[in-house]
Amino acid sequence: MAQRACGIDIGGSGVKGGVVDLETGAIIGNIVKVVTPQPSTPTSVIEACHDVMTQLDVPADVPVGISFPAPVVHGTIPFMANLDQAWVGVDIASLMEQRIGHRVAVVNDADAAALGEATFGAAKGVGGVIIVTTLGTGIGSGVILDGKLLPNTELGHLEIDGYDAEKRAAASIKTAEDLTWEQYAARLQRYYSHVEMLFSPDLFVVGGGVSENAGKFLPLLKLRTPIIPAMLRNTAGIVGAACATGSHAATK
Repeated sequence: MAQRACGIDIGGSGVKGGVVDLETGAIIGNIVKVVTPQPSTPTSVIEACHDVMTQLDVPADVPVGISFPAPVVHGTIPFMANLDQAWVGVDIASLMEQRIGHRVAVVNDADAAALGEATFGAAKGVGGVIIVTTLGTGIGSGVILDGKLLPNTELGHLEIDGYDAEKRAAASIKTAEDLTWEQYAARLQRYYSHVEMLFSPDLFVVGGGVSENAGKFLPLLKLRTPIIPAMLRNTAGIVGAACATGSHAATK
């Protein structure tokens, strides 16, 4: 039987999970999704994860990776934006292992997307420095060096021209300000040029819902670094979280 892991993607509105074939990145069977409980306390969210795993009927020897919407520093949540503040200071891996009885790895959600894209998606087989950005409500980032994750980068919060970068270039800003694709590309040009100057990466991968329209804005960018759309789309968190259980990640 192929090596497997369960990936669970915790978001502000939903908790979804699936069993992933770690040889191919394919989802085995169905994806299960439940509503994120309110209030979204550690106890209630971990119970939702347990519910997802019960529905998936995950065997006891299958490890579990968690994609989480906050930085994860040595397994602990230092601050929280999208879930209940009771998460601050919590050792999520230990709590999860106590409840579900599986080996658990926890990774930030943008880092999970980066792991997934580097292992099975758009950046598969690419060496060197890969920077994956997710353009959504904000700008998430994940940095991969020769297949290993540099965790908890927050490149969406770089200050550029006196602004927090995501306040000018997130996909939500395009919608809020009704920017044309050309106007939005100009914002992204300033952002990616700055990141390129800082890191000299080998590849940019652009995810988030707006990447479905990548052909309308990526060709307008003038960079030294190749820049391509993400491939995994809505499964990125699940697949990337599953990858975090193995040798693909340095998440601790």
